[in-house]
Order: sequence, then C-alpha cells, then structure tokens
Amino acid sequence: MDVPTPLVSADTGSRWPGQLAAIDMGSNSFRLEIGQVINGRYRRVDYLKETVRLGAGLDANRLLTEEAMLRGLACLARFAQRLKGYVPQQVRAVATQTLREARNRNDFLARAETALGMPIEVISGREEARLIYCGVARLQPSTVPRLVIDIGGRSTEMILGVGRKALRAESFGVGSVSLSLKYFGDGRFTESAFRQAQVAAGAELEEALEPFAPGHWQEALGSSGTAGAVSQLLAANGVTDGRITPTALRWLMEQCLKAGRVDKLALPGLKDDRRPVIAGGLSILYTLAMHFGIEALLPARGALRQGVVFDLDERRSALELHQDGHDIRDASVRELQRRFMVDTQQAARVSLIAEALYASVQPKASPEARRELLWACALHEIGMMISHHDHHRHSAYVLAHVDAAGFSQSQLRRIGELVLGQRGGLRKVEASLATIDFAWQALCLRLAIIKCHARGEVTATAMRLQRNGNDAVLSFVPGWVESHPRTLFLLHEEAEDWQRGGTLRLALKS
Repeated sequence: MDVPTPLVSADTGSRWPGQLAAIDMGSNSFRLEIGQVINGRYRRVDYLKETVRLGAGLDANRLLTEEAMLRGLACLARFAQRLKGYVPQQVRAVATQTLREARNRNDFLARAETALGMPIEVISGREEARLIYCGVARLQPSTVPRLVIDIGGRSTEMILGVGRKALRAESFGVGSVSLSLKYFGDGRFTESAFRQAQVAAGAELEEALEPFAPGHWQEALGSSGTAGAVSQLLAANGVTDGRITPTALRWLMEQCLKAGRVDKLALPGLKDDRRPVIAGGLSILYTLAMHFGIEALLPARGALRQGVVFDLDERRSALELHQDGHDIRDASVRELQRRFMVDTQQAARVSLIAEALYASVQPKASPEARRELLWACALHEIGMMISHHDHHRHSAYVLAHVDAAGFSQSQLRRIGELVLGQRGGLRKVEASLATIDFAWQALCLRLAIIKCHARGEVTATAMRLQRNGNDAVLSFVPGWVESHPRTLFLLHEEAEDWQRGGTLRLALKS
C-alpha cells in the first residue's frame, strides 16, 4: 500500500535554508555534522566533535551514571548553540548502542531533548549499520562488492553492499570502549589482556563468519572512529600508507606492550581522546582481520553522520516532490505488510478515513505526525498473524521490537503505542494520551477503525469531526445514521470511553 505523503515547504522560518544537520550520539564521542546536498553532491558546512564517553558511564546494572549524563548534556547544549537558526525539519539527532542498552535512557533523553532543543531518536543496530553504509556509499562510490566495518564504542557494525544498496547489515555488541574497560581498565597493556579481548571479540562476531566471509566481497573499508584513528597512526609512523593490515596491527600491539601502560603510550598521530580505548579497538580489528580474511582494511570516507544527512535529504525530497515511496520507510511499511500478511485493502480504508478526520482537527500537524498516523493505519493489524485475540497488543509488541529500515526505535515505539490504543479501554495508553497530539492521532485511528469495521467500501465524507479546544464533536451526513445502526452503537460506546477520562472529550451529534 502506498501511504499518502503531504506536500510541505522546506525550511520555513530557517535562518540557514538548504542546510541539514546530523547529530551522532555515539558511545565514545558526540558529533555534529552540518552539510548541504546540492544536485546529489555533498558539501560540508561544519563539523564538531566532543569526546563524551557516554558508554563508559554505563554501570553493571546498565544504568547511566549522573556524571556521564552531565557530560552528554553539556555537549548537547553546546551543539544547540551552533544550531541556532535551524528548524527541526533540518536536524536529526540519533543515539546508538549505549542508549539502546541503558535502562534509564528515557530519563536521560528527556533531559537531552531539553538541552538540545530538538527530538532525539534511538536507532537500532541494523538501522545504524544501514545509515553508515549510506554515508560511505554516497561519499565513496563504487560498483565493487564491499564490506564496510564501523567499530564504535560499544558496538561494531558490518555491512555488505554493492553501489548504494546495502545487501546485509548487522550490528554486534562489542566495541572499543566496552572491551577497553573490561580488559584494559587498569591502564595496563599485557599479552594476556590482548588475548582475552580478542577471544571475547571473536565470540561476539562468530555468527558473522559465514554471511560476511571473503567470498561475498572484494574490498573492505573501515568507517569512522577506531578504523580512522588506527589508519592515521599507521600512516604517521610510516608503517603503511594508512592501510590496516594484520602485520601493521601486530606492530601497533607490540608498541602498546612495550609502553606497558596507557599513560606511557606515545606515538606520532595518537590523540589523547583515543589513547584510553586504543587497545580494545586494536583487539577487534585484529580479530576481524584474522577471522574474516581481511588482508587490507582501507579507511573509508563517510560515516553514520553523513548517512543521517543523506537519509534526511531523501525524506525531505519525498515530502516536497510528493514522491510516494521515495522515503525508505514507505518501502519498510509495505514489506511489513507483506511479511505479516496484512489485509491491505482494509488498511487503505482505515487510512482514508483517519487521514480525513485528522486533517479536520489537526490542520497544522507536522508532516511526521501525519505520516506516523498513516503508518499506524497501515500496520494496525500486523498482530493478526499471531492471533486475532488481542491482536492490537501483538501488533504493538511487533512494532516496538522489529527492525525496519529508515525507522528509529523511538519512532516505531510511538507508532506501536498508537496501534496499542486502536481499540478497547484507554487506560493502557493513558500516559501517552496526556500529550494532546497523540490523543488526536489515537482518536482519529479509533474512529476510522470503527467506521471500517464491516470491511466494506467506505467514503471519507460520511462522518465529520470538529474540534473545539480539547472537545471533539462527531457528526454525520443525512441518512447515514439510519443505515448504519451497528456502527452508531460502536461510536456511542467510543464516546463513553472518552467521556470517562483522558485529554479529549468526544460527543456525537445527530
């Protein structure tokens, strides 16, 4: 099903029209990239990086410490200063592995969004990998099958692709910060610690051996943090021209062992912010080289932050040019419908009604809010493949846990919450209903599902929804009520549900 996309004008109210900004909230560093995509070509406007070590502040109970959170908040406040004059449509902030793991991430995110002044999305590991490949493929184009590796602070992404298409993207829970803390946390470099770290990395990456074997690719590229730092180190010391080879990695580990301690490691090209995590990164790189037959890992242009910029540019183009399906999220919705055998005709009927109702009560809603409602309409019945009983709960669970290209975990959870509230009592989504925008989305979805309950042909003009503050009045065209007594019964029950509590009140007008 093609989900309708509304027309919007770009950058309304922006001081910097045409520019796009990406914030990568990584486990080791936070990065801000500002750029422009002009006729398909990328031009960097500005780049800021701060070593935050958010991942190092994740304790044994997977809780972020207050100290780590304050480091992150201070960085985001500085980024906010640089982003003055930009409107939210120009900025996308994404958080990765540390906030995927942190049990108190919602507390941090609430404070972080206040500090930044923009929404922050937590993305899945596979979505992170897809965006990394997007950045590399656009800035370093090639038609050769390639393996792209990105070693972050607490995760490692591996992607196979050809041209701009990522064929397989996976994320593994091992990174330079996590390994360094566990095996080199006392600041000492030992042969035993390197062996243990390599065994741990190998255990995490073992399931990737077949899908990412050398027969699937012809060149290997290392993106961002660890690979870039090691490449620069090798070049600065004249070991290689920047290529990362097994021999060069052994040389670098020998230098660590000779130094004996982190604070005594002094090599040309080694930056202070990279020194505490170099051993963990080396252990992962050497494990990858040995296990995956990588004779030379080349430094890549492009990383997650550029991928986010390109993805944001494609989303905006889809909206501005009214190109249904140009946004990769539309393709993901269609794939989920196919995979879960959704009744697409019913989904289209519900979308038609919900969109008309929502436009009447939220005419100034953001494009993303409209699209999230329509995606909820398209996917509200995916849980029926599991069970017809309580299918809304199954649908919500699937959406909260599925990997869907283009979607962040945050956005999928919002859509899942809408789907959870599609029927039955309102108490299960009571917390979300406190947000008025969500309440209007939920009301329109529920009314559309009721109207379409018979699964027959429907018209968008039979029911009219009017808004008066936080009161909603539902009226009908002449003759419709008399010919639809069962639907009217359900609508009266719905009005009673909203009268019992919640942000909105619904009344029916004959």
